Amino acid sequence: MDLTDIPDDAYDGGESPPDLDALESPDSLRKDGPIRERLLDVVVGLRTPTKVSSIAERADCDTETARDYLEWFDEMGMVHRQDGRPVRYERNNGYFQWRRIDRIREDYSEQEIVGALADTLEGIDDYRRQFDAEHPDEVSLVDATREQELSTERAWEALSEWESLERRAALLDAARRNDPVSGGKPDPVDA
Repeated sequence: MDLTDIPDDAYDGGESPPDLDALESPDSLRKDGPIRERLLDVVVGLRTPTKVSSIAERADCDTETARDYLEWFDEMGMVHRQDGRPVRYERNNGYFQWRRIDRIREDYSEQEIVGALADTLEGIDDYRRQFDAEHPDEVSLVDATREQELSTERAWEALSEWESLERRAALLDAARRNDPVSGGKPDPVDA
């Protein structure tokens, strides 16, 4: 049987389709969850220093509750507090990078990490040969579309995938070396 085939007894025609209007909206699910989880969702999405009141509004909670949780997140290293009037918080990218590295170490053996790193480095080498450059930042999208005879979209996708492979290699290599993370964006890997 093809996986796309629907068995004859899967739908007998007597049932009505589901009422999609009866399902909860994503906004209500987000607002109905525990405050800590809602605040964590907001913190993960922070890209710039943000006022406590704005964070509280996004998480649909009061400012004092948000302030208490944000202080706790700051103690844990998940956010950086920027003193001033008003106090602002931003996501600590180093913390989330450390969590990804720690998760890799938990979920995979050293041999699996090394194998994934080897595959990733091979993909990076393929892109280096294709674009005759050491890093995707060195490649002009305009030049790539002309020289590679790619559409702008395909060239952009290739360069984006190459950048993702560079980040993945850095994470896998850090997990392999059991390195602590100092924070920030990982440096490009020399392959």
